[in-house]
Formats: sequence, structure tokens, C-alpha cells
Amino acid sequence: MLRLSSAIERRLDGDSAHAQAVNAFFQQELRKEYSAFAACFSFRRDDAAQWERYGNRGRGVCIAFRGELLRKMAVGPLSLHTVFYEDDVTGHPMVDRFCRLVQSKETLSEADPEIRQALREAWACSVAFKHPSFSSEDEVRLVVSPFGQEAFGIQPCYHISRERIKKYYPLDLREMCRRVGTALEELISEIIIGPESTQSCMILQDYLADQGLGALAPRVFLSDCPLRGMPK
Repeated sequence: MLRLSSAIERRLDGDSAHAQAVNAFFQQELRKEYSAFAACFSFRRDDAAQWERYGNRGRGVCIAFRGELLRKMAVGPLSLHTVFYEDDVTGHPMVDRFCRLVQSKETLSEADPEIRQALREAWACSVAFKHPSFSSEDEVRLVVSPFGQEAFGIQPCYHISRERIKKYYPLDLREMCRRVGTALEELISEIIIGPESTQSCMILQDYLADQGLGALAPRVFLSDCPLRGMPK
């Protein structure tokens, strides 16, 4: 949010009154310390870098989701964001949006519905920025923004490890599918067993069938990524 505020002020260069108003408004907003939560996906299929960074060095499993269904599910406190891989956020669409709002309003107030909605979206996309060196990940994030959502009925959970306590919001994928008129089996397009995994394809298929997800069994594949045998 701080980088967004700075980018808006730079865009308003020469309009000192509006730039000062933006600075004061965002300084107040930053005191709220909101947090958004994200589930991260990549458009890169069976990618060596993804396996090494996020797939337990190739020993995990990749679950592919249908993007069009995720977009249908991204309503209310959920939103889908393409990750922005730039240090300078001046080119982000939210900068244009806030500049138009600032120049069209007499005052900046969260009581204004347009400004309130823009702030909620800004907080949501705040977790969809990443250093340019990660741009090859080609990432999209499903963001959960519980703040300001009175009807948000999911209670937070905590994962406790030796290093730290993490807070997260569990999403019921079956219920999310039901709301858009589909089934979990339709949401998942394929399951890829990692190139360094010892998981039996047949046993994973049996497991899915026993869990009532037999339709997914034919969509289980072994990775084609040549990560096997690479030094760890």
C-alpha cells in the first residue's frame, strides 16, 4: 500500500494539493494493518523451477485447476489476481483508478462507496506483487480478503511449527464448486506426480476412487520433467 501511495503521488506530480491529500489518506489507511491471504498458482505446467521451489524438490504432486472455474468462484471476499512483477508499481491499474478517483472527488473519505471498494481491492492485490526476478513463475493468486466482509463466515485457523505460527483461512472447495454449479472433479483438470516422487500412480488412482473422486483417476500422470537424477 505504501508503494501504491507513492506511485499515485508521483503520477499527480504538479498537483500538490491532491498529492498531499493522497499521502495523508494512505498514511491513515496504513495504520489499520489489514492482511490478505493467498493461494498461489502458476500457468507453468510441469516446470522444473516450480518443482524445485514449491514441489518438495520434485517429490510432491502438482494439482492443476481450471482457471475459468476459479474465476467464477472469485466473488465476495475472494478475488483472482495476476502477479505484478515490477519494483515500480506506477504502471499498475490501481494507480490509474485512484488517480481518477482523487481528481473527481472533493475529499478522500472511506465513507465514499467508490473509495471504500477501491481500498478493499487495493488491500486484496497487495499480496500479488513480487520481485521481477520471479517473473518466470507466471503466477496468479486466489486472494482471501476477510476485512470489511460482514458476511465472511470462515473462521481463521493456525498452523504451529517449531519456527513460527501461521494464520490461514481454510476454503471448502466442494462448497465453492457447489455455489457455481459444478463438482470438485470438474475443478481439477489433472494431477501430476513429481519427477522425483516415489508415489505409485496406481495407488494414487485407487485412493482417489476410494475418496469418491474416481473421475480424477484417468487424469493422473507422471511428470515428464527431466529433473530426475539431478544433484540435490
